[in-house]
Amino acid sequence: MKLGLALILASLMIGLVFNCGAAGDKNIILATTTSVQDTGLLDVLIDAFHKKTGFTVKAIAVGTGQAIQMGRTGEADILWVHSPVDEKQFMDEGYGITRITFMHNDFVILGPKNDPAKVMGTKKAAEAFTKIAKAKALFVSRGDNSGTHKKEKSIWKEAGVSPDKDAYIEVGQGMAQTVVIADEKQGYVLADRSSYLSLKRSIDLVIISEGDEALINRYSLILINPDKFPKVNANGARTLFNFLLSEDSREIVENFGKEKFGQQLFFWDLKENL
Repeated sequence: MKLGLALILASLMIGLVFNCGAAGDKNIILATTTSVQDTGLLDVLIDAFHKKTGFTVKAIAVGTGQAIQMGRTGEADILWVHSPVDEKQFMDEGYGITRITFMHNDFVILGPKNDPAKVMGTKKAAEAFTKIAKAKALFVSRGDNSGTHKKEKSIWKEAGVSPDKDAYIEVGQGMAQTVVIADEKQGYVLADRSSYLSLKRSIDLVIISEGDEALINRYSLILINPDKFPKVNANGARTLFNFLLSEDSREIVENFGKEKFGQQLFFWDLKENL
């Protein structure tokens, strides 16, 4: 472990002990993504955090683009997002004071069982998208400027093709709703694996492409800069930040999904991102 990250973690644990006993606003606004809410992980972590600290978290689950915009306007105390390029820009602009990537899952491409574009087994996401475009097969997009939507657009760009306009639907919905719509219309869709597993029993779509390194989906925490927004609950945000990076949180993340879905949904992956 790098010395810098070791020092950060040490300070986080010290801060957790200190902040738990601190007086002040006990309400925290967390802007986060729909995937961590739809899978149920968010509820489990917030419940454990409340029992440990007494803080109450108001979680607003939207696309990452909207979550980051909430950070830019001071409408959130802390962000939990998954769009590295946008996160770095956010930090460079001074809206965040600390950013740490702490877990990941991955994206998968879902499609109908009859696989009209003959994508099944294609390993590279860009190649899979190329086949979908050439077949003029229906593709359902979140179309909401979320981390998933931006990942989808980056794959189209890498593939060097555009989906057929008459077979491309932008629904402007969260992950679960988008997958359900894709299932109803029997189209292809990019989804995070965790959301797919949480919906698997109620949909007919199947994974038709997976495993590309480009499909890794990393999640980060960002503390909002209180110098820009004095009304931000900096103490509460730091307390939640510390908890989400703690061993208690790690245990919850690494075991979440095993009992209900038969496999782990998210993977602990703490990285220094300052």
